[in-house]
Amino acid sequence: MYNHQTIEKKWQAKWSADNLYRTREEKGRPKYYVLDMLPYTSGSGLHVGHPKGYIATDALARLRMMQGYNVLHPMGWDAFGLPAENYALENKVHPRLATEKNVATFKRQLELIGFTYDWEREVNTTDPDYYKWTQWTFLQMWKKGLAYESNEPINWCPSCQTGLANEDLEDGRCERCGSEVIQKPIRQWVLRITDYADRLVADLGKLDGWEDSIKDMQRHWIGRKEGINIDYAVRGKDYKLTVFSTRPDTNFGATFIVAAPDSEFVSKRIADFSNQAAVAEYVEAAKRKTELERISEARKKTGVFTGLHALNNLNGRPMPIYVSDFVLASVGSGVVVGVPGHDLRDFEFASSFDLEIIRVVVGSDGDTTPITRPEQVQENEGVMINSGFLNGLDIHEATEKIKDYLEDKGWGKKTVSYKLKNWVFSRQRYWGEPIPLIHCEKCGVVAVPEEDLPVPLPEVKSYEPTGTGESPLAAISDWVNVKCPKCGGPAKRETNTMPQWAGSCWYYLRYIDPKNDEAIVDKKKERYWSPVDFYVGGAEHATRHLIYARFWHKFLYDIGAVSYDEPFTKLKHVGLIMGEDGRKMSKRWGNVINPDEVVAKQGADALRVYEMFMGPFDQAIAWSTNGLVGTRKFLDKVAALFGVDEGAASASASANVPENKKILSLLHKTIKKVGEDIESFHFNTAVSALMILVNALTDHKNEFKVWPINQAEQGILIQLLAPFAPHLSEEIWSRLGNQESIFKSAWPAYDKKLIKDEIINLVIQVNGKLRASREAPANVSEADAFALAQADANVGRWLADKTIIKKIFIPGKLLNIVIK
Repeated sequence: MYNHQTIEKKWQAKWSADNLYRTREEKGRPKYYVLDMLPYTSGSGLHVGHPKGYIATDALARLRMMQGYNVLHPMGWDAFGLPAENYALENKVHPRLATEKNVATFKRQLELIGFTYDWEREVNTTDPDYYKWTQWTFLQMWKKGLAYESNEPINWCPSCQTGLANEDLEDGRCERCGSEVIQKPIRQWVLRITDYADRLVADLGKLDGWEDSIKDMQRHWIGRKEGINIDYAVRGKDYKLTVFSTRPDTNFGATFIVAAPDSEFVSKRIADFSNQAAVAEYVEAAKRKTELERISEARKKTGVFTGLHALNNLNGRPMPIYVSDFVLASVGSGVVVGVPGHDLRDFEFASSFDLEIIRVVVGSDGDTTPITRPEQVQENEGVMINSGFLNGLDIHEATEKIKDYLEDKGWGKKTVSYKLKNWVFSRQRYWGEPIPLIHCEKCGVVAVPEEDLPVPLPEVKSYEPTGTGESPLAAISDWVNVKCPKCGGPAKRETNTMPQWAGSCWYYLRYIDPKNDEAIVDKKKERYWSPVDFYVGGAEHATRHLIYARFWHKFLYDIGAVSYDEPFTKLKHVGLIMGEDGRKMSKRWGNVINPDEVVAKQGADALRVYEMFMGPFDQAIAWSTNGLVGTRKFLDKVAALFGVDEGAASASASANVPENKKILSLLHKTIKKVGEDIESFHFNTAVSALMILVNALTDHKNEFKVWPINQAEQGILIQLLAPFAPHLSEEIWSRLGNQESIFKSAWPAYDKKLIKDEIINLVIQVNGKLRASREAPANVSEADAFALAQADANVGRWLADKTIIKKIFIPGKLLNIVIK
């Protein structure tokens, strides 16, 4: 057993002293930018699940270094926002002190594992020199009209006492504390991310290196729908009701209108409702329900009649207007037209309130009878009936024709709707970037001059949330009260802060040029390093960070700050490491495993190899202490091969050895396998291939007391191991007589001749069914393959007294004999 503590400390110190991982721009040398998603520092440290993605990118970074690339593999800290502040509140420590302590812990733990990070490029979102440029970008958005002030109802968490964006919710609850959110009108700043919605969807088509599942999640979240806003007159009133519809073809069958309890129509027109007290009571009850509860398919539809009727433009039918919580204010206009014959939710609502159901589509079953059962509801295909000039048309043709008709009549306007909503960008909390705006009674909202950036977050004694809709910053009069930059009169600073996502929207750019005080990033450096070649992180960020970052980046592209319109070329999500009990690692379950303990006992290399070997990278898998012990034994076997154990002075390696063609072939197959598997993130099979090679070498050496490969080829084994176990690999590489780091050596190339099998297992089938498998030369001919088949007793039994129609031969693999 080798002494991992001595070896790992030795090489980490040498890498640092030699600046092995320091990165500079180098003309004429290909670059490779590999990146981990910025970690939160809201907890007391890492558990063994956190480094999985970091180890993967590190293995790729080391491979690319050995392939001759100029590699950028940086690390920093996402330390503003609710996670860090809630941790500070829970532990009764100032957020700044908590953050400094947590960052130090995270960094110490990462350094123990031995990563290729260039710590000169370290960034922290709470550093004023960093968030100066977060504030600068916000100002550019404000100047372009992308940032605006609003007082509309937003998601309000009564526990965290702050507004939240839709992306901060899970099933209608605050994703941080689990509290049910309510809709509360409050002053806030909002970013017009929907202005970029079309591009965010369309440009997913450019991202061939992204997983389809992540792109599909983004498309669903953005939820682009083409439709039409239809205006309906309200009987007896001088205003109209606007409803968004993607299926106006069914409008001849519309019999009622339903408005969301939190819709603008209800809040503005409730005084016109004949039973406004009942509606008000219903609205309050809806605030206590989660979005998931409201839209649940199994839930009985409820509602309140407003006493008003809208008039169907096509036939003059009066349609009662209801309020019901199965409609969401965040979708379309927050009002839907009820077509119960052709929408299941509408059918359920109509059935509950005994409303008229009219069939206007007949499906392929030809059923034209009145619709009385859910299974008769015709939603996705069919031909129009009972619909005047639309009769006989396919529903899709009818949809386009009715949209043109309604628009020509002035009853509607074609439009596009999105599930994505504009980004609620204000937080009524302390721990975040101050928004660089000033409120002046005379001039209105005025930007902080760019030369005065950053606007630093002031020190406070009391940072607890107020719950009043104002940030704790509002109580710091010396900070709030300023002179207007425009007129010089009295003014007040904006006291809302930015959300945690602001700083993590663009951090990958700051790694490129972390010390620049004149620009967000130097254009030459940005053109050299951008875009990020490979980005790795959790799939849970698909509909938050990745959408926000793409939006932020596209804006920077539009103003000429960056050269590319998409920030990340290739993307891979990492599967969770669960506790040994199969549950997510959590203090609550007592199943958290500290990497410090693992590194101390088994070594950083064992941790690294195990996390890459334990299963497919993108799948969740439970931690296994026995599995970790197994990978340590594998590394001990490698060490033993080279005499690297307690007290051994140097590795034993023979320069001249008898050639073993079988093991030499296995070595070259392993070169091909490991290189390709690291690039495709199939780390578990790469490690498996290394284990097979090491076992073969060990067995041979134990039996014959001599290496089956020469010293140069022994070095190749260590080069293949190096991305996974860099410390032990450096030690052996040095003992083999190499002066420079193994990561300055060239990644080995495989010999195509040596990876071809001389002997194969020839699969023999009869009528497509396996009947035998025989060893054969790799270049076996069809005639010889057939002779082998005939000589096999089992195959012969199936061929006896049968007529052979044809033979299907795949050289080197298979012979299929087709009989009559």
